[in-house]
Amino acid sequence: MTLQQPALPATAVATRPARRRDRARLFQEIGMLAPAVALLTIFLAVPFLLSFWTAMTNQPLVPRPTPVRFIGLTNFLRIFKDDLFWTSLWNVSRFTFWILPVQCGLAFATALLLHQKLPLRNFFRGLFFLPAITSMVVVCVIWGTLFQYPTGPFNQVIGFLSGGRIQPIDWLGDPNWAMFSIVLLSAWQAYGFQMIVYLAGLQGIPDELYDAARIDGANAFQRFWHVTMPGLRPTHVFVLVITTIQAFKLYTQVAILTQGGPRSSTETVVHYMVRAGFEEQKLGYASAVSVILFLIVLVIALVQRQLLRRFDV
Repeated sequence: MTLQQPALPATAVATRPARRRDRARLFQEIGMLAPAVALLTIFLAVPFLLSFWTAMTNQPLVPRPTPVRFIGLTNFLRIFKDDLFWTSLWNVSRFTFWILPVQCGLAFATALLLHQKLPLRNFFRGLFFLPAITSMVVVCVIWGTLFQYPTGPFNQVIGFLSGGRIQPIDWLGDPNWAMFSIVLLSAWQAYGFQMIVYLAGLQGIPDELYDAARIDGANAFQRFWHVTMPGLRPTHVFVLVITTIQAFKLYTQVAILTQGGPRSSTETVVHYMVRAGFEEQKLGYASAVSVILFLIVLVIALVQRQLLRRFDV
């Protein structure tokens, strides 16, 4: 006489394949995320942790006979007591405040123009994008010639248009004009990238929405405000955050054209950090500056994202 095993409920039998499918899907998702997580870990998390550890020491750029000592938060305290650091932070904040409306506004206006059905629009798209793929060093050399005092092309044009009533401007040697000059240069060089992003966003808005707005009697401005702008909300967030991050990394223009002058009016955090690390050979101090800059940019990016989300942008 054999005993029969009790039959499992139908629900228990049915959940086994579902659990296997869920487990397989989980492994598939982990496999798809693994490359991105590995890259972020190698190129973001690990360098940040190493920089933070180096910032807690008196590590020099070139090894010395004396051993490296752990000094805790001494480097951070020295940074906060240095007036030049606060000047550089103010300068780069001022640069960011100026570059956002100038560069993003120029990119948005150009994208709106080139999104229309114009002759040779693909040619002009490539032409306007060309500065973005040009080396910043080359751009700085060209614009340095344009800014030349007192006989540079910009001063020549201003003098001609004003009939000689406006005196030549020392674009890079006057503290009142130096940062403004770098803003103009930077906006011209980089706006092509934001233009391409805005063009992609405009092409992603369905034409059916514009057709429906026309049928409802909406004019051009109403279609722009109620169709185009809402359709570009994610694009606006992306452009503003990316432009802010790039602005706080300002270095090449300053290093080539002004070296932080005149009278520290164009000194930036990255230029301050590079000078401390390579010229003064204070690697631990420079690492502390990099950690502070990373945290500042991270906080600003998060605040921007939350504010834009709150205002439904």
